[in-house]
Amino acid sequence: MKNTCKRLRKLLLATSILALSAAGVKAEPLKIAYSDWPGWTPWEIAIKKGWFEEAGVEVDFQWMDYVGSLDAYAAGKLDGCHMTNGDALVIGTDKPSVCILINDYSNGNDMFIAKEGFADVKSLKGKKVGLEEGFVPHLLVLRALEDNGMSEDDIEIVNTPTDQTPQVLKTGAVEAICAWQPSSGTALREVPGSKAIYTSKDCPGLIYDCLFVTPESLKERRDDWMKVVKVWYKVVDFMKNEDNIDEVLEILAGRVSVTPDEYEPFLAGTYILKLDEALPIWKEAEGLGSIYGSSKISDDFNVKYKVYEEPKKYSSYLDPSLTAEYAESVK
Repeated sequence: MKNTCKRLRKLLLATSILALSAAGVKAEPLKIAYSDWPGWTPWEIAIKKGWFEEAGVEVDFQWMDYVGSLDAYAAGKLDGCHMTNGDALVIGTDKPSVCILINDYSNGNDMFIAKEGFADVKSLKGKKVGLEEGFVPHLLVLRALEDNGMSEDDIEIVNTPTDQTPQVLKTGAVEAICAWQPSSGTALREVPGSKAIYTSKDCPGLIYDCLFVTPESLKERRDDWMKVVKVWYKVVDFMKNEDNIDEVLEILAGRVSVTPDEYEPFLAGTYILKLDEALPIWKEAEGLGSIYGSSKISDDFNVKYKVYEEPKKYSSYLDPSLTAEYAESVK
């Protein structure tokens, strides 16, 4: 009798789902966080132009502070979140993530900046550097030190939230900072004589900026995420057309409330990847030319600095299949 009741309840549930589907009840919009980074702000182009509606996918893009978006994602409030490949491993401690799209790599917007009187990385030996420990600026500084034959023992790190780094440099509390845009640009504008002595342009591929989604959402709504990927490459094609540059800058600048002229350098410091450029980065290989190799470097960093205790299976955070499927469809 009990088994019969269970079968009846399952049948009624299935019938209800079919009825709702037939009635045209839509799935909830995909909730996706994006923040003030020039590789993610371009989604605003698709939003403004109605390209998601054209693609037949409901989305709810939520504009947030970067760290706040990571917290919201980890709390289960989002289906997808934009983050670096290294930060995704950290968030994965509490919330599994799967990268389905590589938007860009940082090409100069992440900056190691010294105040006046310090000409290069080596000149900072024994000096204070303000940065947010355990995040991208920390990793970039370590790379800068390594490239200059130095180690972390050669400087004194002052743990500082990224958005506060311009202020600590301005007050003279530190001799240098490391931050991403817009904080890095703010520091250069507000601290006379300051200059970038090492940037992400010196190590392309150290920082990949990506769209990560929950495994549950990807499994249940893969077709919708496939449409999101298609829309992204429509955005990229639009941006890469020089005839559209004025409109691109107007839309992106408007999103962050600056002028197009002010925004243009931000865009130059971020290398937005075309489809044919993203495909080889998805291949498993060592080194910064592969997101696998780059993620291995980030994983080693996170373990060394006790961001988490054990190495991650970073390859499980990466799913190239949607990009590959899209590439096949446009051949």
